Amino acid sequence: MKRKLQMLKAAHALHDLKVPPGNRLEPLQGNLLGHWSIRINQQYRLIFQWDDDTKEAYDVYFDDYHH
Repeated sequence: MKRKLQMLKAAHALHDLKVPPGNRLEPLQGNLLGHWSIRINQQYRLIFQWDDDTKEAYDVYFDDYHH
């Protein structure tokens, strides 16, 4: 998880998080519309919002995606 948080902090644009492909950067829907996720593993995700002006992730949290 530490490595994924470092990736979020180092990203200069949302598309930077498409690499490595295992991140599986995905826009979320429903009550999480406007949020994005990257995979930590098959069960856990980092959920966040992205600010194009500041080029930073915010409202970041760890979630059990299948719970």
